[in-house]
Amino acid sequence: MNFRLSQRDKDIIAFINQFRAVDRDSLVDLFFKQLKSPLNACNSVMVRLYQLGLIERTQQYSPTVYLPIDAKIKKNSQKILHFLSILDIYKQMCTYSAPKQVIVEDKPTGRKGGIEPDLFCIFKGSPFWIEIQRNQYSEQKMQAKINLYEKLFFSDEWKALHWQPEDWAAIFPSVILITPVRYAVSSEHIRIIQVISIDELMEKYRSTAKQQRDGRSRVSSSSNGIKINLT
Repeated sequence: MNFRLSQRDKDIIAFINQFRAVDRDSLVDLFFKQLKSPLNACNSVMVRLYQLGLIERTQQYSPTVYLPIDAKIKKNSQKILHFLSILDIYKQMCTYSAPKQVIVEDKPTGRKGGIEPDLFCIFKGSPFWIEIQRNQYSEQKMQAKINLYEKLFFSDEWKALHWQPEDWAAIFPSVILITPVRYAVSSEHIRIIQVISIDELMEKYRSTAKQQRDGRSRVSSSSNGIKINLT
């Protein structure tokens, strides 16, 4: 079959492969919003890509959710909701600044039993590992999760990760817990931020930004002096 893909087609396919499950309305916002009829344009493109066998879809959700062609998750899997929640956090970030170096379900050690954050990205100039807690867990389980981050911190493996800056000292990412429940977890070595949403994260640091503009001292992390630049 002869067909030609536009750069937007390629970008959409790559985005779906990256996030694993992407709903139609998110595609409209991210790829078609500038057009005169964004919804119609999105529907037309997605039907074409589906018919060409370049993406998969499930209509068990409304709006339709699109999946990679080699998706290993069932079309009615609860895992789809998990990936959509990661996408939602990404979209919240994009309203402030497009995240860079985005990795969905990051596995920085490549080993079982290591940290497996839902999302890694560099946002507003600072690296973050993001854990999205859709269900409530015991504080013991959450502290065990934090302990894994501390274990990685002391291993020094993180200093060789591909996204680390080449021209200055390596940075250990702050850990964001996106959760409606505040857990009594702590660490003397890594920065932990608990918020309900990215909007709350930005609100949390808005006063810090005002202090910076007023010439007051900046707030740094408790681990190694990392500046959290969310302005």
